[in-house]
Amino acid sequence: MEFPPNLLPDEANPKWMNKGDNAWQLTAATLVGLQSVPGLIIIYGGMVKKKWAINSAFMAFYAFAVVLICWVGWGFRMSFGERLIDFWGKPAVALDQKYLLGQAFLGYFPTATMVFFQFVFAAITPILIGGALLGRMNFIAWMMFVPLWHTFSYTIGAFSIWCPEGWLAKLGVIDFAGGFVIHLSSGVTGFTAAYWVGPRIDKDRERFPPNNILLMLAGAGLLWMGWTGFNGGAPYAASTVASLAALNTHVCAATSLLTWLLLDTIVFGKPSVIGAVQGMITGLVCITPGAGVVQCWAAILMGLISGSLPWYTMMVLHNKLNLLKHVDDTFAVFHTHAIAGGLGGILTGFFAMPKLSRLFFQVPDWEKYIGLAYGLQTGRTSAGLKQMGIQLIGIFFIVCLNIVTTSLICLFIKLIVPLRLNEEELRIGDDAVHGEEAYALWSDGDRFENAKVSSSPTDCKEHGQKNKQRGDQFGRSNCPHNIVSSLSPGATKIRIMEAQRTDAVSAHPRVRATINLGSEKFSVQANNGVLSEQLVSVKEQSMSILKDFITKHNIPTEVPDEPEEVSSEDDNDTSAKPPMKKWKNGQ
Repeated sequence: MEFPPNLLPDEANPKWMNKGDNAWQLTAATLVGLQSVPGLIIIYGGMVKKKWAINSAFMAFYAFAVVLICWVGWGFRMSFGERLIDFWGKPAVALDQKYLLGQAFLGYFPTATMVFFQFVFAAITPILIGGALLGRMNFIAWMMFVPLWHTFSYTIGAFSIWCPEGWLAKLGVIDFAGGFVIHLSSGVTGFTAAYWVGPRIDKDRERFPPNNILLMLAGAGLLWMGWTGFNGGAPYAASTVASLAALNTHVCAATSLLTWLLLDTIVFGKPSVIGAVQGMITGLVCITPGAGVVQCWAAILMGLISGSLPWYTMMVLHNKLNLLKHVDDTFAVFHTHAIAGGLGGILTGFFAMPKLSRLFFQVPDWEKYIGLAYGLQTGRTSAGLKQMGIQLIGIFFIVCLNIVTTSLICLFIKLIVPLRLNEEELRIGDDAVHGEEAYALWSDGDRFENAKVSSSPTDCKEHGQKNKQRGDQFGRSNCPHNIVSSLSPGATKIRIMEAQRTDAVSAHPRVRATINLGSEKFSVQANNGVLSEQLVSVKEQSMSILKDFITKHNIPTEVPDEPEEVSSEDDNDTSAKPPMKKWKNGQ
Protein backbone atom coordinates (compact mmCIF):
# COMPACT_ATOMS: atom_id res chain seq x y z
CA MET A 1 0.00 0.00 0.00
CA GLU A 2 1.38 3.36 -1.02
CA PHE A 3 0.72 6.38 1.22
CA PRO A 4 -0.02 9.85 -0.15
CA PRO A 5 3.03 12.14 -0.17
CA ASN A 6 1.66 14.26 2.70
CA LEU A 7 1.58 11.19 4.97
CA LEU A 8 5.05 9.89 4.19
CA PRO A 9 7.64 10.42 6.94
CA ASP A 10 10.21 13.11 6.30
CA GLU A 11 12.25 15.56 8.32
CA ALA A 12 9.18 17.67 9.11
CA ASN A 13 6.96 14.64 9.73
CA PRO A 14 8.99 12.02 11.61
CA LYS A 15 7.68 8.50 12.08
CA TRP A 16 7.04 8.97 15.79
CA MET A 17 4.74 11.99 15.33
CA ASN A 18 0.97 11.58 15.30
CA LYS A 19 -0.42 14.49 13.30
CA GLY A 20 -3.83 14.24 14.90
CA ASP A 21 -2.40 14.38 18.41
CA ASN A 22 -0.13 17.26 17.48
CA ALA A 23 -3.00 19.22 15.95
CA TRP A 24 -5.19 18.64 19.00
CA GLN A 25 -2.47 19.68 21.46
CA LEU A 26 -1.87 22.92 19.58
CA THR A 27 -5.62 23.56 19.49
CA ALA A 28 -6.02 22.77 23.18
CA ALA A 29 -3.11 25.06 24.04
CA THR A 30 -4.71 27.88 22.08
CA LEU A 31 -8.02 27.37 23.89
CA VAL A 32 -6.28 27.57 27.26
CA GLY A 33 -4.38 30.66 26.12
CA LEU A 34 -7.67 32.32 25.19
CA GLN A 35 -8.86 31.71 28.74
CA SER A 36 -6.19 34.16 29.88
CA VAL A 37 -5.91 36.47 26.88
CA PRO A 38 -8.54 37.78 26.56
CA GLY A 39 -10.80 35.71 28.86
CA LEU A 40 -9.55 36.63 32.33
CA ILE A 41 -8.51 40.07 31.10
CA ILE A 42 -12.15 40.74 30.18
CA ILE A 43 -13.46 39.24 33.43
CA TYR A 44 -11.10 41.31 35.57
CA GLY A 45 -11.68 44.47 33.56
CA GLY A 46 -15.46 44.11 33.84
CA MET A 47 -15.82 42.92 37.43
CA VAL A 48 -13.77 45.61 39.16
CA LYS A 49 -14.72 49.16 40.00
CA LYS A 50 -14.37 51.43 36.99
CA LYS A 51 -11.33 53.22 38.33
CA TRP A 52 -9.40 49.91 38.47
CA ALA A 53 -10.38 48.43 35.08
CA ILE A 54 -7.10 49.21 33.29
CA ASN A 55 -4.84 48.17 36.16
CA SER A 56 -6.67 44.89 36.72
CA ALA A 57 -6.68 43.89 33.07
CA PHE A 58 -3.07 44.90 32.57
CA MET A 59 -1.87 42.83 35.53
CA ALA A 60 -3.14 39.78 33.68
CA PHE A 61 -1.73 40.91 30.34
CA TYR A 62 1.73 41.47 31.81
CA ALA A 63 1.78 38.12 33.61
CA PHE A 64 1.01 36.24 30.40
CA ALA A 65 3.97 37.83 28.63
CA VAL A 66 6.59 37.56 31.36
CA VAL A 67 5.79 33.92 32.14
CA LEU A 68 6.50 32.93 28.53
CA ILE A 69 10.02 34.34 28.72
CA CYS A 70 10.63 32.64 32.07
CA TRP A 71 9.16 29.40 30.72
CA VAL A 72 11.43 29.03 27.70
CA GLY A 73 14.37 30.44 29.65
CA TRP A 74 14.34 28.03 32.58
CA GLY A 75 10.83 27.19 33.79
CA PHE A 76 9.95 24.32 31.46
CA ARG A 77 13.09 22.31 32.16
CA MET A 78 12.74 22.95 35.91
CA SER A 79 9.18 21.58 35.71
CA PHE A 80 9.60 18.70 33.25
CA GLY A 81 13.32 18.25 32.73
CA GLU A 82 16.14 16.31 34.31
CA ARG A 83 15.80 15.73 38.05
CA LEU A 84 17.81 18.01 40.34
CA ILE A 85 16.18 16.89 43.59
CA ASP A 86 12.99 14.94 44.29
CA PHE A 87 10.76 17.98 43.83
CA TRP A 88 12.69 20.16 41.38
CA GLY A 89 14.25 19.88 37.95
CA LYS A 90 17.51 21.33 36.68
CA PRO A 91 17.16 24.82 35.16
CA ALA A 92 17.99 24.93 31.45
CA VAL A 93 16.79 26.75 28.37
CA ALA A 94 14.15 25.34 26.03
CA LEU A 95 15.27 27.23 22.94
CA ASP A 96 17.52 24.79 21.11
CA GLN A 97 16.12 23.62 17.78
CA LYS A 98 17.32 20.05 18.20
CA TYR A 99 15.63 19.83 21.59
CA LEU A 100 12.36 21.46 20.51
CA LEU A 101 11.94 19.35 17.36
CA GLY A 102 12.55 16.07 19.14
CA GLN A 103 9.79 13.89 20.58
CA ALA A 104 8.24 15.13 23.82
CA PHE A 105 8.77 13.11 26.99
CA LEU A 106 5.06 12.21 26.83
CA GLY A 107 2.90 11.97 23.73
CA TYR A 108 3.58 11.61 20.04
CA PHE A 109 4.33 15.21 19.12
CA PRO A 110 7.35 17.55 19.21
CA THR A 111 8.73 18.99 22.43
CA ALA A 112 7.90 22.45 21.05
CA THR A 113 4.22 21.53 21.24
CA MET A 114 4.65 20.37 24.83
CA VAL A 115 6.47 23.59 25.76
CA PHE A 116 3.66 25.68 24.29
CA PHE A 117 0.92 23.58 25.86
CA GLN A 118 2.43 23.68 29.33
CA PHE A 119 3.23 27.38 29.01
CA VAL A 120 -0.41 28.42 28.88
CA PHE A 121 -1.00 26.50 32.12
CA ALA A 122 1.98 28.18 33.75
CA ALA A 123 0.74 31.58 32.54
CA ILE A 124 -2.83 31.32 33.77
CA THR A 125 -1.76 30.48 37.32
CA PRO A 126 -0.31 33.89 38.33
CA ILE A 127 -3.20 35.57 36.51
CA LEU A 128 -5.58 33.71 38.84
CA ILE A 129 -3.43 34.81 41.78
CA GLY A 130 -3.82 38.41 40.66
CA GLY A 131 -7.57 38.16 41.18
CA ALA A 132 -6.97 38.26 44.93
CA LEU A 133 -4.76 41.37 44.75
CA LEU A 134 -6.69 43.72 42.49
CA GLY A 135 -7.31 47.28 43.55
CA ARG A 136 -4.19 48.00 45.59
CA MET A 137 -1.01 46.11 44.62
CA ASN A 138 1.92 48.16 43.39
CA PHE A 139 2.39 47.27 39.73
CA ILE A 140 6.18 47.33 40.05
CA ALA A 141 5.89 44.83 42.90
CA TRP A 142 3.63 42.70 40.70
CA MET A 143 6.23 42.81 37.93
CA MET A 144 8.73 41.31 40.36
CA PHE A 145 6.33 38.88 42.03
CA VAL A 146 5.26 36.97 38.92
CA PRO A 147 8.68 35.71 37.72
CA LEU A 148 9.85 35.03 41.28
CA TRP A 149 6.77 33.01 42.17
CA HIS A 150 6.87 31.18 38.86
CA THR A 151 10.49 30.18 39.48
CA PHE A 152 10.38 29.22 43.14
CA SER A 153 6.86 27.87 43.56
CA TYR A 154 5.12 26.85 40.34
CA THR A 155 8.03 24.83 38.98
CA ILE A 156 8.30 22.88 42.25
CA GLY A 157 4.62 21.93 42.23
CA ALA A 158 4.63 21.03 38.55
CA PHE A 159 7.74 18.84 38.81
CA SER A 160 6.55 17.10 41.97
CA ILE A 161 3.12 16.15 40.59
CA TRP A 162 3.32 16.08 36.79
CA CYS A 163 6.88 15.10 35.96
CA PRO A 164 7.39 11.31 35.99
CA GLU A 165 10.47 11.90 38.20
CA GLY A 166 8.55 13.93 40.80
CA TRP A 167 8.06 12.45 44.26
CA LEU A 168 4.28 12.93 44.31
CA ALA A 169 3.97 11.48 40.81
CA LYS A 170 5.83 8.39 41.98
CA LEU A 171 3.65 8.25 45.09
CA GLY A 172 0.55 8.10 42.87
CA VAL A 173 -1.27 11.41 43.35
CA ILE A 174 -4.04 12.05 40.79
CA ASP A 175 -4.11 15.55 39.35
CA PHE A 176 -5.52 15.12 35.87
CA ALA A 177 -5.18 18.70 34.62
CA GLY A 178 -4.08 21.03 37.41
CA GLY A 179 -6.47 21.02 40.35
CA PHE A 180 -3.43 20.99 42.65
CA VAL A 181 -0.67 22.51 40.53
CA ILE A 182 -2.77 25.42 39.26
CA HIS A 183 -5.94 26.02 41.23
CA LEU A 184 -5.03 25.00 44.76
CA SER A 185 -1.70 26.79 44.29
CA SER A 186 -3.27 30.00 42.97
CA GLY A 187 -5.94 30.08 45.67
CA VAL A 188 -3.50 29.62 48.55
CA THR A 189 -0.94 31.97 47.01
CA GLY A 190 -3.53 34.67 46.32
CA PHE A 191 -4.80 34.52 49.89
CA THR A 192 -1.28 34.61 51.34
CA ALA A 193 -0.17 37.47 49.11
CA ALA A 194 -3.34 39.41 49.94
CA TYR A 195 -2.39 39.11 53.61
CA TRP A 196 1.02 40.67 52.99
CA VAL A 197 -0.17 43.36 50.57
CA GLY A 198 -3.00 44.46 52.85
CA PRO A 199 -6.62 45.37 52.11
CA ARG A 200 -8.08 47.86 49.68
CA ILE A 201 -9.00 51.28 51.02
CA ASP A 202 -12.20 51.27 53.06
CA LYS A 203 -14.22 53.03 50.37
CA ASP A 204 -13.32 50.39 47.77
CA ARG A 205 -13.76 47.46 50.12
CA GLU A 206 -17.20 48.60 51.23
CA ARG A 207 -18.40 49.35 47.71
CA PHE A 208 -16.73 47.70 44.72
CA PRO A 209 -19.41 47.49 42.02
CA PRO A 210 -18.54 45.87 38.69
CA ASN A 211 -18.31 48.39 35.88
CA ASN A 212 -19.56 46.09 33.11
CA ILE A 213 -21.34 42.84 33.93
CA LEU A 214 -22.09 42.08 30.27
CA LEU A 215 -18.38 42.29 29.49
CA MET A 216 -17.71 40.02 32.45
CA LEU A 217 -20.15 37.46 31.04
CA ALA A 218 -18.32 37.51 27.71
CA GLY A 219 -15.07 36.76 29.51
CA ALA A 220 -16.75 34.03 31.54
CA GLY A 221 -17.93 32.41 28.31
CA LEU A 222 -14.37 32.34 26.97
CA LEU A 223 -13.18 30.86 30.25
CA TRP A 224 -15.83 28.14 30.19
CA MET A 225 -15.35 27.10 26.57
CA GLY A 226 -11.57 27.33 26.89
CA TRP A 227 -11.72 24.68 29.60
CA THR A 228 -12.36 22.17 26.81
CA GLY A 229 -8.68 22.47 25.99
CA PHE A 230 -7.68 22.80 29.64
CA ASN A 231 -8.93 19.34 30.59
CA GLY A 232 -9.29 17.82 27.13
CA GLY A 233 -5.61 18.36 26.37
CA ALA A 234 -4.34 16.70 29.56
CA PRO A 235 -4.14 13.15 28.07
CA TYR A 236 -1.65 14.45 25.45
CA ALA A 237 -3.62 12.61 22.76
CA ALA A 238 -6.80 12.94 20.72
CA SER A 239 -8.21 9.95 22.58
CA THR A 240 -11.38 8.67 24.23
CA VAL A 241 -10.08 9.94 27.57
CA ALA A 242 -9.86 13.46 26.11
CA SER A 243 -13.46 13.24 24.94
CA LEU A 244 -14.69 12.06 28.32
CA ALA A 245 -12.69 14.75 30.11
CA ALA A 246 -14.22 17.48 27.95
CA LEU A 247 -17.77 16.24 28.52
CA ASN A 248 -17.29 15.81 32.28
CA THR A 249 -15.88 19.32 32.46
CA HIS A 250 -18.98 20.97 31.05
CA VAL A 251 -21.43 18.75 32.93
CA CYS A 252 -19.81 19.59 36.26
CA ALA A 253 -19.61 23.31 35.43
CA ALA A 254 -23.28 23.53 34.47
CA THR A 255 -24.38 21.61 37.57
CA SER A 256 -22.28 23.79 39.84
CA LEU A 257 -23.55 27.00 38.23
CA LEU A 258 -27.19 25.98 38.68
CA THR A 259 -26.58 24.89 42.27
CA TRP A 260 -24.95 28.21 43.18
CA LEU A 261 -27.72 30.11 41.41
CA LEU A 262 -30.40 28.18 43.28
CA LEU A 263 -28.76 28.85 46.65
CA ASP A 264 -28.46 32.57 45.86
CA THR A 265 -32.14 32.71 44.90
CA ILE A 266 -33.33 30.83 47.98
CA VAL A 267 -31.17 32.67 50.52
CA PHE A 268 -30.98 36.19 49.06
CA GLY A 269 -34.18 36.28 47.02
CA LYS A 270 -32.49 37.21 43.73
CA PRO A 271 -30.54 35.21 41.15
CA SER A 272 -27.08 36.78 40.99
CA VAL A 273 -25.23 36.94 37.68
CA ILE A 274 -21.88 37.28 39.42
CA GLY A 275 -22.84 34.39 41.70
CA ALA A 276 -23.61 32.24 38.67
CA VAL A 277 -20.15 32.95 37.25
CA GLN A 278 -18.59 32.05 40.60
CA GLY A 279 -20.51 28.77 40.56
CA MET A 280 -19.35 28.06 37.03
CA ILE A 281 -15.73 28.61 38.08
CA THR A 282 -15.95 26.38 41.16
CA GLY A 283 -17.41 23.59 39.03
CA LEU A 284 -14.67 23.89 36.43
CA VAL A 285 -11.99 23.93 39.11
CA CYS A 286 -13.46 21.01 41.05
CA ILE A 287 -13.61 18.67 38.06
CA THR A 288 -10.08 19.51 36.88
CA PRO A 289 -8.16 17.03 39.10
CA GLY A 290 -10.28 14.10 37.91
CA ALA A 291 -11.91 15.11 34.62
CA GLY A 292 -10.76 12.03 32.72
CA VAL A 293 -10.81 9.44 35.51
CA VAL A 294 -14.37 9.80 36.82
CA GLN A 295 -17.65 8.79 35.23
CA CYS A 296 -20.18 11.35 34.04
CA TRP A 297 -22.61 10.68 36.90
CA ALA A 298 -19.76 11.42 39.31
CA ALA A 299 -19.19 14.74 37.51
CA ILE A 300 -22.79 15.70 38.34
CA LEU A 301 -22.26 14.86 42.01
CA MET A 302 -19.02 16.83 42.02
CA GLY A 303 -20.90 19.77 40.49
CA LEU A 304 -23.53 19.66 43.23
CA ILE A 305 -20.85 19.69 45.92
CA SER A 306 -18.67 22.33 44.22
CA GLY A 307 -21.68 24.61 43.81
CA SER A 308 -22.69 24.36 47.47
CA LEU A 309 -19.63 23.96 49.71
CA PRO A 310 -17.60 26.89 48.27
CA TRP A 311 -20.85 28.90 48.33
CA TYR A 312 -21.12 28.20 52.05
CA THR A 313 -17.50 29.09 52.77
CA MET A 314 -17.80 32.33 50.78
CA MET A 315 -21.26 33.51 51.84
CA VAL A 316 -21.49 32.20 55.40
CA LEU A 317 -18.20 31.02 56.84
CA HIS A 318 -16.29 34.00 55.45
CA ASN A 319 -18.20 36.36 57.74
CA LYS A 320 -17.64 34.22 60.82
CA LEU A 321 -13.90 33.52 60.74
CA ASN A 322 -11.66 36.44 61.66
CA LEU A 323 -8.85 35.36 59.35
CA LEU A 324 -11.12 35.27 56.31
CA LYS A 325 -12.62 38.64 57.21
CA HIS A 326 -9.22 40.20 57.83
CA VAL A 327 -7.63 39.18 54.52
CA ASP A 328 -9.01 41.15 51.58
CA ASP A 329 -9.27 38.60 48.77
CA THR A 330 -10.74 40.81 46.03
CA PHE A 331 -12.36 38.12 43.87
CA ALA A 332 -12.58 35.39 46.54
CA VAL A 333 -9.87 33.36 44.80
CA PHE A 334 -9.36 31.36 47.99
CA HIS A 335 -12.94 30.08 47.84
CA THR A 336 -13.26 29.58 44.09
CA HIS A 337 -9.84 28.01 43.54
CA ALA A 338 -8.26 26.82 46.79
CA ILE A 339 -11.45 25.40 48.33
CA ALA A 340 -12.80 24.10 45.01
CA GLY A 341 -9.41 22.72 43.92
CA GLY A 342 -8.79 20.92 47.20
CA LEU A 343 -12.35 19.63 47.18
CA GLY A 344 -11.87 18.32 43.65
CA GLY A 345 -8.70 16.51 44.67
CA ILE A 346 -10.47 14.75 47.53
CA LEU A 347 -13.50 13.85 45.41
CA THR A 348 -11.20 12.51 42.71
CA GLY A 349 -9.67 10.21 45.30
CA PHE A 350 -13.18 8.99 46.06
CA PHE A 351 -14.68 8.68 42.55
CA ALA A 352 -11.63 7.68 40.44
CA MET A 353 -12.59 4.67 38.34
CA PRO A 354 -9.80 2.05 38.04
CA LYS A 355 -10.42 1.37 34.35
CA LEU A 356 -10.28 5.05 33.42
CA SER A 357 -7.22 5.56 35.60
CA ARG A 358 -5.39 2.77 33.78
CA LEU A 359 -6.30 4.30 30.41
CA PHE A 360 -4.90 7.66 31.46
CA PHE A 361 -1.83 6.59 33.43
CA GLN A 362 -1.09 3.54 31.25
CA VAL A 363 -0.39 1.28 34.24
CA PRO A 364 -1.57 -2.32 34.76
CA ASP A 365 -1.53 -2.06 38.56
CA TRP A 366 -5.04 -2.60 39.90
CA GLU A 367 -4.02 -1.46 43.36
CA LYS A 368 -3.05 2.03 42.19
CA TYR A 369 -5.20 5.02 41.22
CA ILE A 370 -8.38 3.43 42.57
CA GLY A 371 -11.06 5.62 44.10
CA LEU A 372 -12.41 4.80 47.54
CA ALA A 373 -15.94 4.29 46.17
CA TYR A 374 -14.70 1.51 43.87
CA GLY A 375 -12.45 0.13 46.56
CA LEU A 376 -15.45 -0.32 48.83
CA GLN A 377 -17.43 -1.85 45.96
CA THR A 378 -14.78 -4.39 44.94
CA GLY A 379 -13.42 -5.28 48.35
CA ARG A 380 -10.18 -3.29 47.94
CA THR A 381 -10.94 -0.77 50.65
CA SER A 382 -7.31 -0.44 51.70
CA ALA A 383 -6.31 0.61 48.17
CA GLY A 384 -9.09 3.21 48.11
CA LEU A 385 -8.12 4.57 51.53
CA LYS A 386 -4.51 4.71 50.41
CA GLN A 387 -5.46 6.80 47.37
CA MET A 388 -7.44 9.19 49.57
CA GLY A 389 -4.40 9.52 51.81
CA ILE A 390 -2.14 10.25 48.85
CA GLN A 391 -4.54 12.96 47.67
CA LEU A 392 -4.46 14.58 51.13
CA ILE A 393 -0.66 14.46 51.16
CA GLY A 394 -0.63 16.26 47.82
CA ILE A 395 -2.98 18.94 49.15
CA PHE A 396 -0.89 19.42 52.29
CA PHE A 397 2.33 19.75 50.28
CA ILE A 398 0.90 22.33 47.86
CA VAL A 399 -0.62 24.40 50.68
CA CYS A 400 2.59 24.48 52.73
CA LEU A 401 4.76 25.11 49.67
CA ASN A 402 2.79 28.15 48.57
CA ILE A 403 2.35 29.69 52.01
CA VAL A 404 6.10 29.55 52.63
CA THR A 405 7.36 30.59 49.18
CA THR A 406 4.77 33.35 48.75
CA SER A 407 5.55 34.83 52.16
CA LEU A 408 9.29 34.81 51.50
CA ILE A 409 8.84 36.37 48.06
CA CYS A 410 6.57 39.13 49.40
CA LEU A 411 9.01 39.92 52.22
CA PHE A 412 11.87 40.06 49.72
CA ILE A 413 10.02 42.39 47.36
CA LYS A 414 9.04 44.58 50.30
CA LEU A 415 12.72 45.27 50.90
CA ILE A 416 13.00 46.76 47.42
CA VAL A 417 9.66 48.42 46.61
CA PRO A 418 6.36 48.85 48.49
CA LEU A 419 3.91 46.01 47.96
CA ARG A 420 0.94 48.37 47.75
CA LEU A 421 0.19 51.65 46.03
CA ASN A 422 0.35 54.94 47.91
CA GLU A 423 -2.78 56.60 49.25
CA GLU A 424 -3.22 59.01 46.35
CA GLU A 425 -2.91 56.21 43.79
CA LEU A 426 -5.36 54.09 45.77
CA ARG A 427 -7.84 56.95 45.79
CA ILE A 428 -7.55 57.85 42.10
CA GLY A 429 -6.94 54.46 40.48
CA ASP A 430 -5.95 53.85 36.86
CA ASP A 431 -5.25 57.46 35.97
CA ALA A 432 -2.70 57.80 38.76
CA VAL A 433 -1.08 54.39 38.22
CA HIS A 434 -0.98 54.21 34.40
CA GLY A 435 -2.06 57.66 33.21
CA GLU A 436 -4.91 55.99 31.33
CA GLU A 437 -8.59 55.29 31.87
CA ALA A 438 -10.89 52.56 30.59
CA TYR A 439 -13.83 54.78 29.66
CA ALA A 440 -12.36 58.27 29.26
CA LEU A 441 -14.16 60.39 26.64
CA TRP A 442 -11.25 61.88 24.76
CA SER A 443 -11.33 63.97 21.63
CA ASP A 444 -8.83 63.30 18.87
CA GLY A 445 -5.35 63.56 20.29
CA ASP A 446 -6.54 64.82 23.67
CA ARG A 447 -6.56 63.09 27.02
CA PHE A 448 -6.84 63.77 30.69
CA GLU A 449 -3.55 64.32 32.46
CA ASN A 450 -2.73 63.25 35.97
CA ALA A 451 -3.60 65.53 38.86
CA LYS A 452 0.03 66.44 39.34
CA VAL A 453 1.61 68.72 36.72
CA SER A 454 5.07 67.82 35.52
CA SER A 455 7.73 70.25 36.61
CA SER A 456 9.80 69.74 33.49
CA PRO A 457 9.64 72.70 31.07
CA THR A 458 7.65 71.99 27.92
CA ASP A 459 6.56 74.30 25.15
CA CYS A 460 2.96 75.28 24.56
CA LYS A 461 2.83 75.63 20.78
CA GLU A 462 -0.25 77.85 20.69
CA HIS A 463 0.79 80.37 23.33
CA GLY A 464 4.56 80.23 22.95
CA GLN A 465 5.07 79.98 26.71
CA LYS A 466 7.07 77.54 28.72
CA ASN A 467 5.84 75.67 31.73
CA LYS A 468 8.98 76.55 33.59
CA GLN A 469 7.52 80.06 33.96
CA ARG A 470 5.18 79.09 36.74
CA GLY A 471 2.86 82.00 37.26
CA ASP A 472 1.11 81.48 40.59
CA GLN A 473 1.74 80.20 44.07
CA PHE A 474 -0.11 76.99 43.36
CA GLY A 475 2.58 75.65 41.01
CA ARG A 476 0.59 76.06 37.77
CA SER A 477 1.98 77.24 34.49
CA ASN A 478 1.03 80.64 33.09
CA CYS A 479 -0.13 78.81 29.99
CA PRO A 480 -3.97 78.77 30.07
CA HIS A 481 -4.01 75.33 28.44
CA ASN A 482 -2.47 73.81 31.55
CA ILE A 483 -5.92 73.31 33.02
CA VAL A 484 -5.18 70.29 35.20
CA SER A 485 -3.57 71.30 38.47
CA SER A 486 -2.69 69.92 41.83
CA LEU A 487 -4.00 72.57 44.20
CA SER A 488 -2.46 70.79 47.15
CA PRO A 489 -0.47 67.55 47.01
CA GLY A 490 -2.76 64.56 47.39
CA ALA A 491 -5.78 66.73 48.22
CA THR A 492 -7.71 67.75 45.12
CA LYS A 493 -7.90 66.49 41.58
CA ILE A 494 -9.41 68.80 39.00
CA ARG A 495 -10.44 67.90 35.53
CA ILE A 496 -11.90 70.28 33.01
CA MET A 497 -13.14 68.79 29.77
CA GLU A 498 -12.72 71.06 26.76
CA ALA A 499 -15.98 71.95 25.03
CA GLN A 500 -16.61 70.27 21.70
CA ARG A 501 -18.99 70.79 18.85
CA THR A 502 -22.05 68.61 18.89
CA ASP A 503 -22.72 66.04 16.19
CA ALA A 504 -25.52 68.23 14.91
CA VAL A 505 -23.14 71.12 14.19
CA SER A 506 -20.86 68.99 12.05
CA ALA A 507 -23.79 67.26 10.37
CA HIS A 508 -25.65 70.32 9.09
CA PRO A 509 -24.32 73.80 8.26
CA ARG A 510 -27.54 75.62 9.28
CA VAL A 511 -27.71 74.14 12.74
CA ARG A 512 -26.22 76.43 15.40
CA ALA A 513 -25.13 75.48 18.87
CA THR A 514 -24.36 77.33 22.06
CA ILE A 515 -21.93 76.58 24.82
CA ASN A 516 -22.84 76.95 28.46
CA LEU A 517 -20.29 79.11 30.20
CA GLY A 518 -21.88 78.57 33.58
CA SER A 519 -20.54 76.55 36.45
CA GLU A 520 -22.38 73.45 35.25
CA LYS A 521 -19.63 72.83 32.69
CA PHE A 522 -16.93 73.14 35.33
CA SER A 523 -16.33 69.63 36.72
CA VAL A 524 -14.44 69.31 39.98
CA GLN A 525 -13.56 66.18 41.93
CA ALA A 526 -12.41 66.81 45.50
CA ASN A 527 -11.50 64.05 47.87
CA ASN A 528 -12.29 66.07 50.98
CA GLY A 529 -15.49 67.65 49.71
CA VAL A 530 -14.23 71.19 50.42
CA LEU A 531 -13.50 73.62 47.60
CA SER A 532 -10.98 76.33 48.42
CA GLU A 533 -10.75 79.81 46.98
CA GLN A 534 -7.96 78.48 44.81
CA LEU A 535 -10.62 77.14 42.47
CA VAL A 536 -11.54 80.66 41.44
CA SER A 537 -8.28 81.09 39.57
CA VAL A 538 -8.64 77.70 37.93
CA LYS A 539 -12.20 78.49 36.88
CA GLU A 540 -11.02 81.70 35.25
CA GLN A 541 -8.48 79.69 33.27
CA SER A 542 -11.14 77.24 32.16
CA MET A 543 -13.47 80.03 31.06
CA SER A 544 -10.63 81.54 29.06
CA ILE A 545 -10.07 78.28 27.23
CA LEU A 546 -13.78 77.90 26.49
CA LYS A 547 -13.93 81.42 25.08
CA ASP A 548 -10.88 80.72 22.91
CA PHE A 549 -12.62 77.61 21.61
CA ILE A 550 -15.81 79.57 20.81
CA THR A 551 -13.86 82.23 18.95
CA LYS A 552 -11.80 79.71 17.02
CA HIS A 553 -14.85 77.78 15.78
CA ASN A 554 -17.17 80.81 15.31
CA ILE A 555 -19.81 79.39 17.61
CA PRO A 556 -22.53 81.98 18.44
CA THR A 557 -23.50 82.54 22.06
CA GLU A 558 -26.07 85.33 21.71
CA VAL A 559 -29.54 83.77 21.72
CA PRO A 560 -33.07 84.95 22.55
CA ASP A 561 -34.48 84.55 26.04
CA GLU A 562 -36.95 81.93 24.85
CA PRO A 563 -36.20 78.83 22.77
CA GLU A 564 -36.26 79.54 19.10
CA GLU A 565 -36.95 77.01 16.41
CA VAL A 566 -34.21 76.92 13.81
CA SER A 567 -35.09 75.66 10.40
CA SER A 568 -33.10 72.63 9.34
CA GLU A 569 -33.93 73.05 5.66
CA ASP A 570 -30.96 73.33 3.39
CA ASP A 571 -31.14 75.75 0.43
CA ASN A 572 -30.65 72.81 -1.91
CA ASP A 573 -32.82 70.40 0.04
CA THR A 574 -36.57 70.93 0.19
CA SER A 575 -37.28 67.85 2.26
CA ALA A 576 -38.79 68.63 5.62
CA LYS A 577 -36.65 67.88 8.65
CA PRO A 578 -37.55 68.12 12.34
CA PRO A 579 -36.86 71.59 13.76
CA MET A 580 -34.10 71.88 16.35
CA LYS A 581 -34.04 74.22 19.33
CA LYS A 582 -31.25 76.34 20.67
CA TRP A 583 -31.30 77.65 24.21
CA LYS A 584 -29.99 80.69 25.91
CA ASN A 585 -26.86 80.48 28.04
CA GLY A 586 -27.26 78.66 31.33
CA GLN A 587 -30.20 76.47 30.27
